[in-house]
Amino acid sequence: MTGTIQVKQVTIGEGMPKICVPIVGTTAAELKEEAEALKLLDADVVEWRVDFFDQVENIEAVQAALADIRHIIPGLPLVFTFRSAREGGEKEIPAEYYAELNRMAAGTGLADLIDVELFTGDDTVKSLVDYAHQHGVYVIISNHDFQKTPPKEEIISRLEQARELGGDLPKIALMPADARDVLTLLEATYAMKEKYPGSPVITMSMAGTGMISRIAGEVFGSALTFGSAKKASAPGQVPVSELRSMLELVHRSL
Repeated sequence: MTGTIQVKQVTIGEGMPKICVPIVGTTAAELKEEAEALKLLDADVVEWRVDFFDQVENIEAVQAALADIRHIIPGLPLVFTFRSAREGGEKEIPAEYYAELNRMAAGTGLADLIDVELFTGDDTVKSLVDYAHQHGVYVIISNHDFQKTPPKEEIISRLEQARELGGDLPKIALMPADARDVLTLLEATYAMKEKYPGSPVITMSMAGTGMISRIAGEVFGSALTFGSAKKASAPGQVPVSELRSMLELVHRSL
């Protein structure tokens, strides 16, 4: 995959990293409240972390909630994400239902992007990528490790695998043991930027130690970063207003 990603009025992979804000309500009412609150935030992209939703195993309820969110924020790019427990999410669901959820989100046109986990299985990932693309929906292919940071070569390999599977935005998020791990993540990000210029990726090192990776994307090559609104969906997320100021400071310095 090459080139920037244009979603509504947002161009991912150009200029400052775009800010994505997760919404993590457990009920339909909470989700509506969070979506309304987004109107007051300076977010570029919204991610619905559907694994937090207490009716996630009822696909009709999921679709209804997704439609409500879309109605409240029609102009913001919306990412549909079920994060599995093995990759830091709230729960596990059968692989068949995971695929069904993502097909629903893409096929209804209610989501602009879906997030598909890299290690779901190549056949499933390829099938979901093809289905999403047929419906004009972009695909983030992601990998999360809340325990460790693998070597630079492995990080690059996973990001390249996501590209080869057809992902529009390869993504990796890793937990550092120390500052050296953060440098490893940044080196891998920059290597991808050099090898595939103009092809955006999303990378981050988590927790407080890795916070620098969330604001230095324009330097090293990460095209999107995550900021918190009401509740962080991962360790190390910075409140949106503070994050915007930091990104602008870096941008002005380049």
